[in-house]
Amino acid sequence: MESVIQKLKSLDAYPKINDDFYSRSLAGGVITVFSGLVIFLLFFSEFRLYLHTVTETNLLVDTSRGEKLRIHFDVTFHEIPCTLLSVDTMDISGEQHIDIRHDITKKRINSHGDIVEVRQDGIGAPKIERPLQRHGGRLDHNETYCGSCFGAEESDDHCCNSCEEVREAYRKKGWGLTNVDLIDQCKREGFVQKVKDEEGEGCNIHGSLEVNKVAGNFHFAAGKSLRHSDMFLSDLLAIQNEVFNISHRINKLSFGDYFPGVINPLDGVQWMHQTSNGMYQYFIKVVPTVYTDIRGRTINSNQYSVTEHFRDADLAHPNSISGVFFFFDLSPIKVIFKEEHTPFLHFMTHICAIIGGIFTVAGIVDSFLYHGQRVIKKKAEIGKFR
Repeated sequence: MESVIQKLKSLDAYPKINDDFYSRSLAGGVITVFSGLVIFLLFFSEFRLYLHTVTETNLLVDTSRGEKLRIHFDVTFHEIPCTLLSVDTMDISGEQHIDIRHDITKKRINSHGDIVEVRQDGIGAPKIERPLQRHGGRLDHNETYCGSCFGAEESDDHCCNSCEEVREAYRKKGWGLTNVDLIDQCKREGFVQKVKDEEGEGCNIHGSLEVNKVAGNFHFAAGKSLRHSDMFLSDLLAIQNEVFNISHRINKLSFGDYFPGVINPLDGVQWMHQTSNGMYQYFIKVVPTVYTDIRGRTINSNQYSVTEHFRDADLAHPNSISGVFFFFDLSPIKVIFKEEHTPFLHFMTHICAIIGGIFTVAGIVDSFLYHGQRVIKKKAEIGKFR
């Protein structure tokens, strides 16, 4: 047993020195105090980092399929009335949604920027009960009314009993409905008067869209856009006589829900145009993003980058109308953000490195000063500095 104890003593890497052989100096004391302060500050800084979460970032190939993409927007148009402003979407699969009204709210804004009226879109004017017949005159109370589509009928039995149905029939034909004041249904429903009442006003439109998670576009334009089965939306817009100033401010635009640290580059962007008629285009690259917080809650969202381009509608394309277009495409790479604490063993390793490193450096400095003082003192004693 004693031999084992002696062998363990021989392995002692910290041999003890008798107190009688210690030599303490003023420089050593100053270095010790300074080293202690540095160790304390670094320990406190490392401890704060340990208490806070760190975000780990990974990149993966996005293998998701058949998902939906939620787009949140809040855009203000300074010179387009709410009655004429519409939202349309289209994707590369051919799915189109024209004049979307659900989950959208419009605010009428006067020339001073004050809100005149707030209304949930999708609530149109009531249909007229007894408008004029297609060929003039009125029907008896017992007969069923069939209103004229004013040349846009798809068949002899096609009826348009409201202003909205007339506009839809014109859209399907690819015609621009420019003389709305001549449409009896629109006059009786008050559509023409509504447009006149909003003359000189702007519109704030906000809400959300749910589209397929594929490349596509959505846009804001005055009036209804037209479509054709073999053309993209940006190339098949109706010829309309009206021109509108598309000056606008994007208060908010996001693809998916908010998560900590996300930056939407179009939030707060404003673009002013002095002349009328043009197409302002935003080309957006959407990056799927998954954020997991420290409590394990997961948020599936997106980030995006954007480039901008303005195209004069009169010069660039004869069939273009004024509007603001957002063309988006999805990145094949998914970004994974995950919040987590620094492991305790890493924290202890850093603390040991701080204490050991500073202690070693301080010992080297103290040794250099001590031996330097001794050399100088010896040379002074033998008179070499005389």
